[in-house]
Order: sequence, then structure tokens, then C-alpha cells
Amino acid sequence: MTPLVVAAVLLAAVTHASWNAIAHGIRDQLLAFTLVGGGGALCGAVMACFTPLPAAAAWPYLLGSAVLHIVYQGLLMQSFRLGDFGQMYPIARGTAPLVVTVLAAVFVHEVPDGWALAGVALASAGLVGLAVWGIRGSGARPHWPAIAAALATGLSIASYTTVDGLGVRASGTSLGYIAWLMILEGLVIPAYALATRRGRLGAELRPFALRGLAGGLLSVFAYGLVLWAQTRAPLAPIAALRESSIIVGAAIGTLFFKERFGLPRLAAAGLMVAGIGLMLAG
Repeated sequence: MTPLVVAAVLLAAVTHASWNAIAHGIRDQLLAFTLVGGGGALCGAVMACFTPLPAAAAWPYLLGSAVLHIVYQGLLMQSFRLGDFGQMYPIARGTAPLVVTVLAAVFVHEVPDGWALAGVALASAGLVGLAVWGIRGSGARPHWPAIAAALATGLSIASYTTVDGLGVRASGTSLGYIAWLMILEGLVIPAYALATRRGRLGAELRPFALRGLAGGLLSVFAYGLVLWAQTRAPLAPIAALRESSIIVGAAIGTLFFKERFGLPRLAAAGLMVAGIGLMLAG
């Protein structure tokens, strides 16, 4: 984890929270993810013209990752429909490094030390705290469908993070890998929207086009930085550092969506970030 890798992943964290906030801010989530996916696919197509093809060994990972990303996007849409950004984002993102730590140990043989395991335990405690705090303001009972969707989103994040960590290392070109990943995953939701909304899709997209396409550009930039970092450092600490975006997401939820974060959520998010710090130290 050189300073350059750390800086790249921190920048990816800020950028990732930003595009998620853009998507959440568009009330119709199918429209939001149609624009983000379409913008990402367009960026990928441009990049593919100027980058080499990934090596043959990387294509099974690319195809598997594209499927996992589509599942992730569907689950993320459901999370944002059901819950507050300030809670759904930390649960989804906080779950991922915990699972990546396990997957990296099993499939990549990157075994965590005692510091990392302590970080997993601490971050898990923060995750439980976020899960039991009410979804719609102080005093409300947990909304379990929303929490389940956010947790499932976190599992999908961990799965594609591990698959992409292996794939980008086998590809020989991190830029080529992200380009083709964006192409493969980015067109599915727009195609679904076109099939279900038919003639009215263009008119519905128009008011949000600039915001949504900007979100797509940010998503490509954020994940491209992560994939580049995965070629230069172990998967688990990168996943952990990337989820410092939890703090950015909490601030965005409070400042722009007027969501009450409150002391319990702040304490829970603090535990998660402290746990991530321990995993990074390990």
C-alpha cells in the first residue's frame, strides 16, 4: 500500500460516494441507473478504442463480474427505494470489506493477520449498530426489507471485488479491463428500461440526462482507480480503505438529502471506520 495507491483509493472512495448520491437523488431509480449504466458503457466504448484487449485468461472473470455488477445494481436500486441514503450506503459498503477479507483468504490466499481480524470484528459491531437503528428517523423500528437489500448489496460488492481482483491481474491491462467491464455491464439496465418504458423513455430521461451521465462517468473513474490499485496491493486492505466512502456518504446524506444521521448512527459508522483502519493496518 504505497502512498500513490492509498491516494488513488481515497479518491475513488469520494468519487464513488458522489455517483451513488447522484443516483439516489433521482427519484425514479430505473431512470437513474439507466443513465449511469449508459454513461459508463459510453465511456467504456471510448476507452476500448485506445486500450489493448484484456488477455484471454481475464475474460471468464470479466463475464462473471458483469453478471455480479448487474445483480449489484438491481439490489442497490432496491436499497435506495426502501431506505435512507445515510443508512443504506454505510450498510452496503461496510459489509463488503468484511466479506472480501474472507474471500481473499480462501480464493487468493491473502490471509489476514490479527490486526485485520480485529478490524473485521470491530467493523461488524458497527454494521450491527447501523442495522438496528431506525430507517426513518429517530425512534423508528428497523425496516428489515431495506436492511436485507443493503446487506445483499454488500455481498454482491464483495463478490465482484474478489472476481475483479483476480481478473484485472490476469488481464495485463487495467484500462482495457475496466473499459470492457463497463461495456458488458452498462447496457443491460438501459435495455431493460427501453423494453419496459418503450416510447416514453426518452422524455422521462431528458430532465435527468446530464446528472445521470455525469454519474456514469464518475462510476467509471472510481472503479478504474480501484482496479488499478488491485494490481499493486492485496485485495482486503484496498476494499477496506475504499469504504472510507462511508463517511463521505454520511456527510452527503446529511447535507444534501436532509437525513438525520444522529449520534447512534455516527457512533456505529465510527466503529466501522475504526475497524477498516485496523484492517488496513494489518
